[in-house]
Amino acid sequence: MNSSEPLNAGLKALPDKISSFASTQAAWRFYANESVSLPILQEPLTTAAHAGIARHCLQYALCVHDWSRLSYKHLNKTDTYAITHETDVGYDLQSSLIVSDRTGLPLAPVAQRLVSADGSYATYGDTASPSPAKNHLEEVSDCIQHLDDQGFSKPLVHLIDREGDSVGHIRRWDAAGSRWLVRVKDNPKMDYAGKPIACKAVAQELAFSKTRQVSYHGKTYWQWVAQAEVTLSRPAKPSQKKSKQPAVPGIPVSARLVVSRVLAEDGDVLAEWLLLTNVSGVDAATIALWYYWRWQIECFFKLVKSAGHQLEAWQQESALAIAKRLLVASMACVTVWEIAADTSQEAAELRTFLIKLSGRQMRHKQASSNPALLAGLWVFLSMSKIMEAYSQVELEALKATAQQFLGNVV
Repeated sequence: MNSSEPLNAGLKALPDKISSFASTQAAWRFYANESVSLPILQEPLTTAAHAGIARHCLQYALCVHDWSRLSYKHLNKTDTYAITHETDVGYDLQSSLIVSDRTGLPLAPVAQRLVSADGSYATYGDTASPSPAKNHLEEVSDCIQHLDDQGFSKPLVHLIDREGDSVGHIRRWDAAGSRWLVRVKDNPKMDYAGKPIACKAVAQELAFSKTRQVSYHGKTYWQWVAQAEVTLSRPAKPSQKKSKQPAVPGIPVSARLVVSRVLAEDGDVLAEWLLLTNVSGVDAATIALWYYWRWQIECFFKLVKSAGHQLEAWQQESALAIAKRLLVASMACVTVWEIAADTSQEAAELRTFLIKLSGRQMRHKQASSNPALLAGLWVFLSMSKIMEAYSQVELEALKATAQQFLGNVV
């Protein structure tokens, strides 16, 4: 639960009368235990996802898929690799996060995969040994199939950024009955009004409707949305850009093109998102809002990295150990998200209390933040443990000793 510092990102011991080394040794034994597998550590997170979907989702559960590089230059890790170039050394993390379709709040990560020089470690499939690493879209396609078989109470809608703009993989997801929402690029062609047209050109022909006010670069503007029925009939190109393999034709896929724009008062387009989905029965403005909520997975990466757990400073010596600790840290994130999502008066009072304990300063009109709740919760747990481990007499004696050094400050 602790919110770490970059230079002190090791496992923390609660302030009881047990030695700190004993806590560290116990944690090491836990992560080194072969019986503690990634699927077993994923089970509490999947259970939390089932409960969160039933409680917080309206019609669908949004499942956001994304990737994040973990940069490590620690010499104690022997299975890191050059991800993009020789100085970009570390692991490649793929995460799948459930987000509420009603509030946009994160609920739980339901799948994670960490790619190392030895192969790929995932929370699903055969995890007795690392599996051969695949490209991103092949990995996420396996993940989508696994998650669709989990029997969640609401259907999943899989959200992927522009890396998911691959007609071959879209055909695969569509044929399997999956629901998907992908941000697409400007130039690939799609059939509109009976002829193949570049996606950007289709957007220029549509009539837009004013939907809602949004914040863009700290200022408030209006969002405008349009949609069109399109068909993907172009052949799928090989995954490798320099491959000499021919393009592969396939069954045409019917979809909705939803275009979201943020406009200045003078009509200039400040931002534009071209979204493709096979979800029907949901208005275009809601589809655009769903994609906006995709940003929650970036917040998750930030919470386990620089704004919370300092993942890229962990000293575990292998990708498997990092993956195990990451799943435990993810459970702490889920706890914080549950506190943030609860609308009861008791939860609101707890949030205020935790923010005070964290010592963090909030932005104007912002009551709390997940990193601050995480930091405050660790302080609260530490305080509670102290009250259990030390008697009132012992605490008074310690206070008196401290006052000898601090005067009357305490």
